[in-house]
Amino acid sequence: MTQTIAPRVRTLVLLLLAAACALLAAAGPAAAHAALTGSDPREGAVVDRAPAQVSLTFSESVSMDDDSLRVLDPKGKRVDDGKPSGTGGTTYSVKLHAGLPDGTYTVTYQVVSADSHPVAGAYTFSVGAPSETTVTVSGQGAGGGFVGALYGVGRYVSYAAFAVLVGGAAFVLACWPRGSGVRVVQRVVVSGWLALTAATLLLLLLRGSYTGSGKVADVFDLGLLGEVLQTKSGAALISRLLLLAAAALFIAVLFGAYDKREDEERRDLTFGLAVGGSVVASGLAATWAMSEHASVGLQAGLAMPVDVVHLLAVATWFGGLTALLVALYRGPSDTPVPALAVRRFSRIAFGSVLALVVTGTYQSWRQLGSWTAFTDTRYGQLLLVKIGLVAVLVGVAFFSRRWTAQLAEAVPAAAGTAREAAKASGKASRKASGKTAVKTGSTAASKTASKTAPPGQASGAAKGSGGSQRAAQLARQRAAVDAARQKRQRDADPNRFGLRRSVLAEAGVAVVLLVVTTALTQTEPGRTEEEAKAAGTSSAVGSAPSTGAVTLDMPFDTGSQNGKGVLRVELDPARVGANDLHLYVERPDGTAFDIPEVKVALTLKAKDIGPLPVAPDHITTGHWSASGVQIPMAGDWEVAVTVRTSDIDQVTLSKNAQIG
Repeated sequence: MTQTIAPRVRTLVLLLLAAACALLAAAGPAAAHAALTGSDPREGAVVDRAPAQVSLTFSESVSMDDDSLRVLDPKGKRVDDGKPSGTGGTTYSVKLHAGLPDGTYTVTYQVVSADSHPVAGAYTFSVGAPSETTVTVSGQGAGGGFVGALYGVGRYVSYAAFAVLVGGAAFVLACWPRGSGVRVVQRVVVSGWLALTAATLLLLLLRGSYTGSGKVADVFDLGLLGEVLQTKSGAALISRLLLLAAAALFIAVLFGAYDKREDEERRDLTFGLAVGGSVVASGLAATWAMSEHASVGLQAGLAMPVDVVHLLAVATWFGGLTALLVALYRGPSDTPVPALAVRRFSRIAFGSVLALVVTGTYQSWRQLGSWTAFTDTRYGQLLLVKIGLVAVLVGVAFFSRRWTAQLAEAVPAAAGTAREAAKASGKASRKASGKTAVKTGSTAASKTASKTAPPGQASGAAKGSGGSQRAAQLARQRAAVDAARQKRQRDADPNRFGLRRSVLAEAGVAVVLLVVTTALTQTEPGRTEEEAKAAGTSSAVGSAPSTGAVTLDMPFDTGSQNGKGVLRVELDPARVGANDLHLYVERPDGTAFDIPEVKVALTLKAKDIGPLPVAPDHITTGHWSASGVQIPMAGDWEVAVTVRTSDIDQVTLSKNAQIG
């Protein structure tokens, strides 16, 4: 039976590794989690005079240094003062040199978003008229190259190692206390600790180069490492290392003092280990929650503890599966995994699934924001894959629970057989030892006698000594044969064989699920991606003269006599704060005329702001105006105008304008 299992195991492992590698290759470098939502001058704009400064607005707070925001002339020479200033953490500006000549200028930026990921990009604007430029803006990216790939591997390893460490320890403590003395289980948990420690150190060393130049040489720059330690990500990595030191003490007690105590004494220590382990595990999970997606955006105060629960549920399930799988396939024959332990883990895994469903639903709503984001964004597509994998995993777990129920009576029988074989082996060993002792005594006597006995008698005594060694060797061989027979009997149990296959499949799907989950943490949230697309789409809607004003032309037809015309809306300077609004109404032939009523409303749908009503005053024929119109936030604003040409005929027109 074991000979037929091994090829299947190898095939399944190879398929799962291939799937995981495919997902790793598709994930690529970390995507930008803060999107550029506005700029002044805007991308591709042609202005009459050189602006005094260049401003960029992002979807979330970012951090910058002196080289993060640069403006280059057509020859590639910097024309900024190199000291970006920020307002509120989302808008940054850099002053330009005075008297810049006409031509095309390039704006490049490389910043770090609040959720720890690097963001880079570039665009151009022109003064006077577009010109040729020697600056190349294609291929702008952050977090790529060899350092980026190595950093990505470190992230995957750290997530997997965290799950193995936490889930393996939880499996021993909550499901199988006797497993603390099983060597292969100990190796699983210790390997998780070693891998997480090594990956954390690697991420700490790579962090400065990953968010900066991307050069391998910068990995060993101590000055850059000092700057990293002052950031939120650096503090999270240092905290993780300190918590891993506490985890090492926990592991030493779990596999040391806890293993050596009797069952009754273990109960007294279990509570303390459970409390201490829960605190350390929660702290480790918080190092991710407090420095990545959950720490920024909507409801960050609620999202961070929810993320901690989500990570702990994943670790408990995946790490427990790993420990159970290793124990089923590589565990000693005299200490098989009892059915009670499998049933306990089954209940814990079911609770983990419920926690994943609840916390995952909240995270999906928070990161997507709309149903269309499921299919229109990469984050949503990966999330659909994750949901499908969870469904498959739950289905496989159902079969594992069925095999667990059928194993309830088979495991005690196998354990009894193992004990009988051990007793028989012990008797054989004691018998061989007794014979050896007798032979040893006779050998000593024969040696004494051989001094005076003829040579033939002395050789007979030597033969007796060789016989005792042969008996001991035969006893060891019989014990090895008995152990092999016990293992074959255990593996031949159809219930245990079915459980092993279902747990292997469950663990395999969990590996792919963990890869997808890690890829999600490196992918731009759907809500942010849609906001960035909306900002890019609306950037060309209105014209942008040198004053920064936005002009929107809206043809209208109310259906009544003299109900056709063109409405022009001008918003100056189209920035956050006070603005002047002008409306002009003209007939199709271009002559101005009055209408009974015109109303304006401003709405920022991405942030659920508005509609903000504006009541313009009639100035002259076909001209209305309102001053001091307050726009509270930059973004893609909808300008809706209601035009009434008679007592019953009216129409509402709308267009979007990018307000920076």
